[in-house]
Amino acid sequence: MDSATRKKSLSADTGGIVLRLEAEVELTDEKMLALSSLNRDLRLERTAEGELIAMPPTGSESSARNAGLTAQLWVWAKRDGTGRISDSSGGFTLPNGALRSPDASWVKKSRLEKFTAGQREKYLPLCPDFVVELRSPTDRLNVVKEKMREYIENGAKLGWLIDPADKRVFVYLPGEDVRELKEPDEISGSPVLPGFALDLREIW
Repeated sequence: MDSATRKKSLSADTGGIVLRLEAEVELTDEKMLALSSLNRDLRLERTAEGELIAMPPTGSESSARNAGLTAQLWVWAKRDGTGRISDSSGGFTLPNGALRSPDASWVKKSRLEKFTAGQREKYLPLCPDFVVELRSPTDRLNVVKEKMREYIENGAKLGWLIDPADKRVFVYLPGEDVRELKEPDEISGSPVLPGFALDLREIW
């Protein structure tokens, strides 16, 4: 897939509303944070090309699955103590300029220590070490796959794309081909998340 096609796929068929803004309308992180505060019912992201994507709240099933996923990750992270998790409301400004909000993510504390408490109240200018996207019924699979590739290209060490409809997990690692797991009961996060295994029976 060439770069032009990839850019198009990351901003089209998202299941949300895509606003293509003129070059003089710059959506800085500060403006994005203000927009998000004014529109708390929407999940806002910005593509690397500066387009604004507004996604409506998910349905009850998707919300419950995401809550269960985040809970499992939180329990492990609290016990492990080496990093911090974020849910889908946490935004990150990736090195390529995109502002993304993974459904769940984890960042090493050693990377967070360089930021002040005030900076941590805003979008962090980094890509999480670990990201999860949980596909909802309105998500186009090819679009979410491209978003996962974007995370890996911008520094993520591990990414999972979970597709509940077909009970599949796509595993993304830097420098490796994507692995597809069909109907797994669980998936291990080691060595990036040592000792963590997501119980997918709670997600399906």
